[in-house]
Amino acid sequence: MKYIIMCGGVSTTWEGTGIRQLTKVKGEALVERTIRLLREAGVTDIAISSNNDVFEQFGVPVLRHENDYQSAGYNKNKGYWCNGFYPTEEPTTYLFGDVVFSPEAIRKIVGYETDDIMLFGSKPPFAPEYPKWYIEPFGFKVVNTQHLREAIAKVKEIDKAGGFHRQPIAWELWNVVRGGDPNHINGGYVAINDYTCDIDYPSEINMVSARVRG
Repeated sequence: MKYIIMCGGVSTTWEGTGIRQLTKVKGEALVERTIRLLREAGVTDIAISSNNDVFEQFGVPVLRHENDYQSAGYNKNKGYWCNGFYPTEEPTTYLFGDVVFSPEAIRKIVGYETDDIMLFGSKPPFAPEYPKWYIEPFGFKVVNTQHLREAIAKVKEIDKAGGFHRQPIAWELWNVVRGGDPNHINGGYVAINDYTCDIDYPSEINMVSARVRG
């Protein structure tokens, strides 16, 4: 299975370059950390999806495709978040590039088996070391690539009809994958309950990194 670290789009909520996947936690860029943990878990087929040349430095292929997504703060985004999925026909695990993964989380994701699509994310009751009070998504394992393409098309269809309460991102895509209410988070995903968490704003760097081990 291929593992793609999603580093596309632009975050206007971020300082400087707007590339939060390059944020350093304990001296290591987030994307660099994810690559290392994947390799330690035995994964060899690793790539980054981005149109930015800066990611060439990490020694894995950089996959380029059309992605007009811009994160401009809560519910003020431009383009579709789900455009960040690099199109491929082979089974692929997509990991979000702004997440600080624990070694245990990566091993859990790598070892999980599905014949369709599975989401990984935090879920209550939260572990004591989890830095936030709300759930966060961390990545999708996709074996049924046709189902993913259909779900992304459905997300766009629902959004154009005004069927979402906010601009659709990972949770909305998951709701569509699972069926049912597109605005109600379906709990049928795999829970990762340790310090694994994403970094949305520069103010969260110290809060998250203080919990990191490994």
